[in-house]
Amino acid sequence: MNKFFLRLTNSHEIILKYTLVFTTVVLIVIALPKETQFNYTYQKGKPWAYENLMAPVDFAINKTEAEVNEEKAQVLKNIHPFYQFDPGVAGKKIESFREEFSAAWLNRLAEKKKNSSPGRKDELLSGAVNLLHEVYGKGVILLSDQTLSQKSDVQISVVKNNVAEEKSINDFFTIRAAYDFMNVKLSVYPPADREFLSPLLENSLAHNILYDDSTTQKWTRQVLDNISITHGMVQKDEVIILKGEVVDDAKYQKIESLKSEMRNQEFTGSSRGMMFLGHFILVSLAMTMLMFFLAMFRKEIYYDNPRIILLMLLMLLVTYMFLWARKVNVFDMYLVPVCILPIVVRAFYDTRTALFTHIITLLIIGFEAPSGFEFMFIQTIAGMVAIFSIVSMSRRSQFFTSVLVIFSSYAISFIGVTIVHEASFRAIDWMNLKWFLGNSIITLFAFPLIFVFEKTFGFLSDVSLMELADSNSPLLRELAFKAPGTFQHSLQVANLAEAAVFKIGGNPLLVRVGALYHDIGKIDMAVYFIENQNTQANPHDHLSIEESVRIIKSHVIRGIEKAKKHKLPEQIIDFIRTHHGNTRLQYFYHTFLKNYPDEILEETIFRYPGPLPYSKETAVLMMADSVEASSRSLQHSDGETIDALVEQIISNQIEQNQFINSPVTMKDISDIKKIFKKMLRSMYHVRMEYPE
Repeated sequence: MNKFFLRLTNSHEIILKYTLVFTTVVLIVIALPKETQFNYTYQKGKPWAYENLMAPVDFAINKTEAEVNEEKAQVLKNIHPFYQFDPGVAGKKIESFREEFSAAWLNRLAEKKKNSSPGRKDELLSGAVNLLHEVYGKGVILLSDQTLSQKSDVQISVVKNNVAEEKSINDFFTIRAAYDFMNVKLSVYPPADREFLSPLLENSLAHNILYDDSTTQKWTRQVLDNISITHGMVQKDEVIILKGEVVDDAKYQKIESLKSEMRNQEFTGSSRGMMFLGHFILVSLAMTMLMFFLAMFRKEIYYDNPRIILLMLLMLLVTYMFLWARKVNVFDMYLVPVCILPIVVRAFYDTRTALFTHIITLLIIGFEAPSGFEFMFIQTIAGMVAIFSIVSMSRRSQFFTSVLVIFSSYAISFIGVTIVHEASFRAIDWMNLKWFLGNSIITLFAFPLIFVFEKTFGFLSDVSLMELADSNSPLLRELAFKAPGTFQHSLQVANLAEAAVFKIGGNPLLVRVGALYHDIGKIDMAVYFIENQNTQANPHDHLSIEESVRIIKSHVIRGIEKAKKHKLPEQIIDFIRTHHGNTRLQYFYHTFLKNYPDEILEETIFRYPGPLPYSKETAVLMMADSVEASSRSLQHSDGETIDALVEQIISNQIEQNQFINSPVTMKDISDIKKIFKKMLRSMYHVRMEYPE
């Protein structure tokens, strides 16, 4: 039992790793819809490649989106207008007419008009009032713009006493028609009476049938809502399409309707459990392939649990975004910024890991994607383009270039797929490009995500490394000003280390930045280091060996303190910690042995505190640092002396077990030596000697 718990304790990193993966699988499976899958791939105009398709259940045939939209357009074009009859208008206008008539009659008497006797007054008033009753009884309508734009005999509904009655607009007066009608009626009167009554009657005209926009819109919405989205039925066991038949428009719509019907049939009970099991197997298989890839080809990621956590989080983020968009179904699935995943992964890992993770994620969400193959194809191409667009990311502005490139890849892929389906440019729905444009713009959120993950997990992106490598940064400017010899040494070490890491595999940009900062601890005591001494005076001549050793060794601790003060990332500080490992200061060690042969030697005094290099990058920096520094002491820099120096320095480091914690192989070390020899020869202008 004790052995079991001991083994369990020693394996806690592996247990944590696979607990993370298992949790990710479960969270993805829980989010996947529990619906029947329609496992056929088909295209309009292509033969049906499967066995005869029979209807498993009764289902309605859905209309196409174009058909439904056409019916809606017809409804909106021929809106049935509603009008309200206002009974109070006639009474108010007739009463107003009586008052105006009386006032006008008094003026007429004062002017001693002919036929102005009191008896004539009552006759004219009665006739005019009856005429107004007749006009308002028929109705004076105010036509809406919508009604005016329709045909002249359009039918309307007039609501009177909460009862709607169908009428033609020709059954009513307009103001102009009512005025003309009254003038015709007045033609039997003497001219003087017509002249007297006509303006009074005109002033008494008003609309008593008014357009009711609220009721019209309500009725229109009801009609639109009642438009059937289906036409016809397919009975159970009815043949939908035979093997080899061409998928024409009618059959395509039947297949799409069956697909929709099956999607709406959720499993319950034991069937729901089996659906969960099926999803669990598929998602687990996909995640297993990802872990195999990391274990075989990216061991540095596989054994780093924080990096595994970030990968799992990114996959969950994209998967949940996609499944949420599918559930709400208010916008096109291509609006989901799937390309955020490969961009963020590429920023922290490498191109292959980004591509592999992107493909695994697409395999998982592809089950729920509309037109699965087309979706997979378009998103895979877009993801590849996104990765390629930032493969050597050196500026944050490259994100904007990536947006344009990603949009172009989406657009071209979509156009190509549409042409394959429809065999026509006219069939391309150019408005769909707006979803791809929106997708590409949303992809810009990868930039703040990278920043958040950098701060959360302590990772370094290539963009941050490029910013640190800028020689105009305050710390490097201080190094160049106060310790110019050390600065030049750091530049040469950076060139050597970068070339070597590029050869053996690793992060060249990371090792370059580490090389630039590895000796910043010399800034405050530059004169004690030989590369910065530009006179014959050497301050170590006035110090004891122990004091000199303490000063030389202190540049490591000082460098760490200065790096932390300037908030350099821990990955860069590790280069400062490890660039001497626990090697011995050979010059001072042998000087002590020579001068004090009889004294007991405490060897640890002459050793750097460590730790040892732990990665390819830190190991290569140690080699490059020692080789470059030693090469400056060569009296004769020819090919043989450079080769011998490189072999001696690196062999001595191997003998002191400086690389036992780093994953460099003997093959890597051999390649590193070749790179160093070649570059040092170029630096010291070693040329072939020609015979005289």
